[in-house]
Amino acid sequence: MGCIANTKSVSQVSKSLAAFCAALACQGAVGSAWAQDAAAAYPDKPVKLVAPFAAGGALDMIARSIAQSWSKQFGQTFVVDNRAGAAGIIGSTYVANAAADGYTLLLGSTTTHGINPSLYKTISYKPQDFAPISLIATIPHVLVVNPSLDVDNLQDFLAYVKAHPGATFGSAGIGSPHHLVGEMLKTATGLEMTHVPYKGSAPALSDLLGGQISFVSVEYTAAAQFISSGKLKAIAIASNERVPGIDVATYREQGLPLEVTAWYAVYAPAKTPPAIVEKLARGVAAAVKEPEFRNRLVALGAQPVGSSSAEMTAFQNKELALWAKAIKDSGATAE
Repeated sequence: MGCIANTKSVSQVSKSLAAFCAALACQGAVGSAWAQDAAAAYPDKPVKLVAPFAAGGALDMIARSIAQSWSKQFGQTFVVDNRAGAAGIIGSTYVANAAADGYTLLLGSTTTHGINPSLYKTISYKPQDFAPISLIATIPHVLVVNPSLDVDNLQDFLAYVKAHPGATFGSAGIGSPHHLVGEMLKTATGLEMTHVPYKGSAPALSDLLGGQISFVSVEYTAAAQFISSGKLKAIAIASNERVPGIDVATYREQGLPLEVTAWYAVYAPAKTPPAIVEKLARGVAAAVKEPEFRNRLVALGAQPVGSSSAEMTAFQNKELALWAKAIKDSGATAE
């Protein structure tokens, strides 16, 4: 009798477990269908695109450009919300903590998602808090000097630095891309260079124009007007290949394989439905094909890209490793 009772008990448990699993599968199917329906209807209300830096810069202008394109494509308003402060940490944290429904997005950058995670010992967000959507654009760094320096190419420049140990370079502050590129140059060449941090790239360029420092590595956009007017001399551009419309030789073709770009990408909070992420990525791909959008970015010195979420994830992982090494080599920290 005991054995019969146990057999019935096992049979009942098996039936209950099967019913439970079937219910879970049904819920999963319903959830999947709901997610697909939500993505199909998305966006059905205004979307907030957070720009984590002040209005007026390259990131802000790129944010407004993609918001304008998406508004036309999706027939819904995309509003740029500038939440500046703490090297992009304030705006990035806001989006990391937002609902994962596609209605709060972030225009991230080299600083927010390439440098900050390694530069700060404690930080209120991490890369895993976001779903990468698409790489929108890149802007290469360019090495610029005052024309009073008797140098015309990278070899001339390196010879000058060798003859002037401790040649000074400016940056937008400790841990900024400008600072870390200078550190990369020191590591790659073994030459002695002295870092002079400023509160932004504008005052660094101002002192370079005045001859107070020797060089700056900065986004081409920031130096373009000074280069075209002859007030600054461009020595090398840190892109893999020459950039159309920019008559500056790359580091690589001058014997130093250095590639550094400022980049701008759009993110959603982690766990945002993949269908919504994919829909927005397709929207970026469509935007970079629009002449108006492309012309606006090219006018900034930016190269329109457009990528899938998977491609953006791989790109970001590569950038995180690049900047982590530069930060470790330089010993830079920020709190």
